[in-house]
Amino acid sequence: MIHPSPTTPVAIDTARGTLEEVVAPTATKPGYIVVSFPNTSYQTHLIPTGPVKAEVGKRIVGVVRGSTRRVDSVQTGGRYVEPVFGRPRRVQGTVVATDGRANTITVNAGFPLVCEIGDHRQRAEDFEVGEMVTFDMPEAARFEERGK
Repeated sequence: MIHPSPTTPVAIDTARGTLEEVVAPTATKPGYIVVSFPNTSYQTHLIPTGPVKAEVGKRIVGVVRGSTRRVDSVQTGGRYVEPVFGRPRRVQGTVVATDGRANTITVNAGFPLVCEIGDHRQRAEDFEVGEMVTFDMPEAARFEERGK
């Protein structure tokens, strides 16, 4: 249960967290934000898709997007994102939505991630809502901020 509990319904792909830090770009790395999520220890590094309107230490709402390598079904284990601190590299969670047109699956791994299937032999329709999956994320995840 998210604490405090949300009082308004949100889209299944919407992630709610706290903006911990905004890191400026350098000559070799893009800028990113650090977001923590309720009831987790995650300090997730995400590349914003536009200017960040939220203030550090305040709630931030948006969609976490990324791409996968091969997606595999698993029978055991829980939901997680590795590493706990840094950009998501390994994800395991439950499929909560699929989009055949965009070839994406939305996975609940402590927070929702919308992921484009990267293996050309797989399609979003290959996965069912409720199925537990695991995959690698070869690139940094992006964050598209939405209004509160």
